[in-house]
Amino acid sequence: MHGPAADEIVFRLLRPEEGGVLVSLIETVYGDSYDVRWVYDVDEVCARLADGRYVSVVAETRAGELLCHMGMSLSAAGDVVAHSGQAVTLPAARGRHVFTRTKRFLSDWARERGLCGMYAEVTAVHPYSQKADLAAGAHETGFLLGWIPASVSNDAALDRRRRRRSAAFFYTKLADGTPRSVYAPERHLPVVARTLQVCDLRGAPARPPADAALPARSVLHVDVDRDHAIGLVTVTAPGADLADVVRAERHHLFRHAGADAVYLDLPLDDPATALVADHLEELGVSYAGIFPNHRADGDVLRMQSLHRVRVTADDVVVASDHGRDLLDYVLGDLPAGSLG
Repeated sequence: MHGPAADEIVFRLLRPEEGGVLVSLIETVYGDSYDVRWVYDVDEVCARLADGRYVSVVAETRAGELLCHMGMSLSAAGDVVAHSGQAVTLPAARGRHVFTRTKRFLSDWARERGLCGMYAEVTAVHPYSQKADLAAGAHETGFLLGWIPASVSNDAALDRRRRRRSAAFFYTKLADGTPRSVYAPERHLPVVARTLQVCDLRGAPARPPADAALPARSVLHVDVDRDHAIGLVTVTAPGADLADVVRAERHHLFRHAGADAVYLDLPLDDPATALVADHLEELGVSYAGIFPNHRADGDVLRMQSLHRVRVTADDVVVASDHGRDLLDYVLGDLPAGSLG
């Protein structure tokens, strides 16, 4: 296998005026199918690089040939957990662990600036990106079934049929977070506890106080991601009416907003989250994993509900024993008849 030697590769941050580099890379690998549309807008990429909302790392040869890219987004100033994405490895670099080294460079940069961690949705149509994330110290915390639109073209996919695909959710710990109690529903406490242990997170599984009660009304925020054709319902305060509210929101998102899947986030620092599971399960909402969500100001239990999406175990490729166990749990929690 030919390619640049390890000592011929350099890593650096893109400058604000170099937004066109990312656009060119995305177009080279994905054409016009990439499901985050702002990466095709040079001015927008440059603006995000300039004001710190986006950090972009490239690996290149000493002669300036691009090999790999990874980006990191921050929702707001002061965020301690970032979203990593736009991971692109060009053919000349494949099989040489350039992606892993690029992520480590970005992780070191983030750690030096006080970030606690990075999260990423990693394609589950092949194992290569997952293996690179594992090698860089990341671990799976869940699986987003049907997350990737059918329009996205991936030349490394093992199955080339056009349909919605799933993503493994990875978290890279960079520093210790704040010790905290985690209130997952009783049925999901064991899998949540295992995930916290594998990822070395400081959350401690806990049961709600005996006198814990649900408020009458829920407080939530609904986002529609039209690029992904998904809806995200972030619950900041679960209430006794949550099942009815979710039923109504899901109906609107599926029937009128064009969503193929809806994801529901419940705050794990709120004991009320442990009290609403039975009502949601009656709606056919199932376990996806644990995730950071800046709208909830912390970690959340993510549930998922699929519409016009069929999933089989063979559709989702995993790269670790923990990932396999977690995927088995996620698939096993789906409503009857959801597996193809």
